[in-house]
Amino acid sequence: MGAELRRDDMEVACEGFSDSWRFEMVARALQSVRMAAVADQFLRESLQMLVNNFAPPAPLIPFIEQDRWLRRKKEIHSQLHESLKLISETVPLATRMLKDIIDKSMPKLYDNKAKIVSFVECMLGLDTDRMGDLIGALLLAKIVDLLTELDVNITWEDILQEEHNKGIFDMELEDLDEDEDILGHEGTMALFGGNACAEKLDGLMVVMCEHLKSCQERGRLLQELLEPPDFTQPTSIAQNYSVEAGMEFENLKIIFRTSVLKLFRCCPFCDFFHCNLQFIMFYACSLDPEIYGLQFALFLTDLFTKKDNDAISRMSAVSYVGSFLSRARFISASIVVTILKKLVDWCVAYCDLHKDENTVIKPVNHQIFYASCQAVMYVLCFRLRSIMDRPKLKEDLSQMSFGYILTHKLQPLKVCLPSIVNEFLRQAKAAGLYNSSLNWIFEDAVESDLSKAFGGINRLDMFFPFDPYMLKESDRFVYLISLYH
Repeated sequence: MGAELRRDDMEVACEGFSDSWRFEMVARALQSVRMAAVADQFLRESLQMLVNNFAPPAPLIPFIEQDRWLRRKKEIHSQLHESLKLISETVPLATRMLKDIIDKSMPKLYDNKAKIVSFVECMLGLDTDRMGDLIGALLLAKIVDLLTELDVNITWEDILQEEHNKGIFDMELEDLDEDEDILGHEGTMALFGGNACAEKLDGLMVVMCEHLKSCQERGRLLQELLEPPDFTQPTSIAQNYSVEAGMEFENLKIIFRTSVLKLFRCCPFCDFFHCNLQFIMFYACSLDPEIYGLQFALFLTDLFTKKDNDAISRMSAVSYVGSFLSRARFISASIVVTILKKLVDWCVAYCDLHKDENTVIKPVNHQIFYASCQAVMYVLCFRLRSIMDRPKLKEDLSQMSFGYILTHKLQPLKVCLPSIVNEFLRQAKAAGLYNSSLNWIFEDAVESDLSKAFGGINRLDMFFPFDPYMLKESDRFVYLISLYH
């Protein structure tokens, strides 16, 4: 069945051809593959040849960013997608075989940036319609594995940190001019200085963000929406609102939990988490904050509150949700209050459970509780002003049992990171969040033995995963949707 595919057709990058002929040979070989699509004896070779051409021939790689070759690359990628779609529709076994071939052909850490970016671009082009439904999850998982490998190979010696002595907070309750509220890149960004892994990761983050934006425009991120929630009732959003998430966003959440959630490293000279992979979810949520943003925040909160999850995962989840609500400019104050209520209610229940706790505090036994308290205070350090500006949200916040939690014998104000405690107390006092009966004996907190014991060897007390984004090229997708004071 079909035309015979000769070995000569497979050799699309033979020696002696000019660069333009190399592209032309790919196009001609694709025609042969289409004709041989139903010939089972040629199936694996056909698929392998197509996947081999996800990236341009080696001699072209240094020039692939030139306009001339970019246009040709897009044409070849389009033909590759068309051929693979035809084969998958004609031969039932093709999709399963393609998964295996892509898995074995993935770029390596040491490959050229242009080769890696081109390969991933072509991979993501397959994530459409039926083909995407069949192999979309695999494509995303393999790309995230590659991103993770690049991310963890960025060493601190390669980072140029311009203001590493600057504290976490640079905020005032007073009104700020818009230009002062959004600081320029040069004043706040920690930039990588010529690191190859960082540059490759940066390029792939651009490709991923552009892919997610394209999915959103095509309606693929979310397949079906129910009635939008009533944000005038913020405390009931979680109960009254549900959505059926699209395949792409569901895949992202699964990958986030399995590949990203436990990936953390704290910087030895500053207070933030330096990996960048989690910003894929950050950007995806910004594409529709009232759907994706709320869903991601609830997803993290559920991971935190479920006792079946291990302690590290729960602490990481609550740190993620705290950092997400603090830094995501696109998340409304109503959603922030909704999630805060869930966290505060959990803390109240935990305090009730430990009313008779011994006077000798062992923070290691209550790490999850302290992580939650710290996340709540951290969110309010960034979002308190916007909440207090709305009377209904201010009332909702005032009804939460902060005083009971903070003055409990577990003493969270003595255990949590002092910089967060001090900033929280300063802002809460200035905003009149509490009545005068609250004893402010913990002002000007310093790092105590209790505080040091909370973080432990992993220093999860200093884990702020969305602080800040440090890649230069892809920063344009993150900067304007981030809240950095």
